[in-house]
Amino acid sequence: MPFIVAAAEPGVLDRLREVPLDLWIKIGVGLLALIALVLILRTLAKFSGYILGFLLLIALTFVGFNWIYERNEPEWATPFVAWLAEFLPSKPRK
Repeated sequence: MPFIVAAAEPGVLDRLREVPLDLWIKIGVGLLALIALVLILRTLAKFSGYILGFLLLIALTFVGFNWIYERNEPEWATPFVAWLAEFLPSKPRK
């Protein structure tokens, strides 16, 4: 009797086949981007910690100003971004 129950339940491979191909492509591109980011950061860290710190500061500044202007920040950052948005320009609301 246990063999009938085991045969009726879908296996892991059957459930993985149900995942859309679009999702697998996005996961693959995300992993490649993460690997490339790690390799680039490790290469920059060999040159100088100051260069790496400066580039990270620039990247975080771009992300922060984009959140403030577009108001598309994640939920955890909303209180701080809302406070900063009072002093900095934001996208006009329609």
